[in-house]
Amino acid sequence: MFRSTLTRLVLLTAFAFAQTLPAAHAADASADPTEHAADFIAHDFHFSDGTIFPDLRIHYVTLGTPRRDAHGEITNAVLLLHGTTGTGKAFLTPLMRKELFAAGEPLDAQRYFIVMPDGLGRGGSSKPSDGLRTKFPHYGYGDVVDANHRLLVEGLKVRHLRLVLGTSMGGMQTWMWGERYPGMADALMPIASQPIAMGGRNWLWRQMIVGAIRNDPGWQDGSYTTPPTQWARVMPVFTLITGDAARMQELAPDRAAATRMTESIVADAAKTDPNDVLYWFESSWDYNPEPDLGAIRSRLFAVNFADDLINATDLNVMQRLIGKVPQGRYVEMPETAQSYGHQTLAHPEVWKPYLIQLMNGA
Repeated sequence: MFRSTLTRLVLLTAFAFAQTLPAAHAADASADPTEHAADFIAHDFHFSDGTIFPDLRIHYVTLGTPRRDAHGEITNAVLLLHGTTGTGKAFLTPLMRKELFAAGEPLDAQRYFIVMPDGLGRGGSSKPSDGLRTKFPHYGYGDVVDANHRLLVEGLKVRHLRLVLGTSMGGMQTWMWGERYPGMADALMPIASQPIAMGGRNWLWRQMIVGAIRNDPGWQDGSYTTPPTQWARVMPVFTLITGDAARMQELAPDRAAATRMTESIVADAAKTDPNDVLYWFESSWDYNPEPDLGAIRSRLFAVNFADDLINATDLNVMQRLIGKVPQGRYVEMPETAQSYGHQTLAHPEVWKPYLIQLMNGA
């Protein structure tokens, strides 16, 4: 996570890149002995644009042990999907481990086989910065979902899921899972997301980042020798849109502190590969689950936060659409002293009660 002054922003800003997360993981003395990391290679992966990728790598981490029925089928699998700038390790923070995976918790690793992939384009999975740069296929969310599906079915031999839970981008892809693979999961929990196509404020701020990269003089259509850094000057907008005003004011109460925070965000963003970042924020181009919500057969419990600027609750999107999901429920959590804006998604102690409800009925 961000260094110096931003170490206190771990759960305030989602700009948490995969390469900076292992430190938090290593510091957790309670790491599960069943934890396992590996790569799955999806041969001849068909992207939605028609490109066939010979060997697509999906990195993943698992917790727990598969349990099988009399037919040898795994019966206790759970899939967790991370946000735009994260990796599967977003679920391996000490707080997540304590609130979700510890003994007696809703995703007790002694009961469930928990799969946490790095989404296509991120972390240890295939991505532009591996060498292809902008010749890498311009994947969409559908490609990310399909790659994870192949990981489960071909790589891990998981044909049924107890739960798909996703946060932010992962929440968006949870809606897509319910439509693309109806009935594969008993339960779905999209957190901090809305099942509508990109538009308005949610598309505008993403285009600020995309435009900053594409118009950076050093970007050179993605064929740079030295990664450009000017684009990173716009990245504080990410903290603004995902954070909570009260907490930012607490952490940066004066001009000097706010300036230091800004410079820390910019410096950290500049260490990431701009082609990877570009693809992250462009990949929602194919997202629009609204027309097919009625195809979702799983029990679904959607959770959003009143102070989340990305998924503006005053648009009443969920109130309008949740009724189209046959077994859908929705809760809008009010802003409280425990709120972190969009980043409340990283605080399972806040939304865990709804996960318990969902799992008890799934």
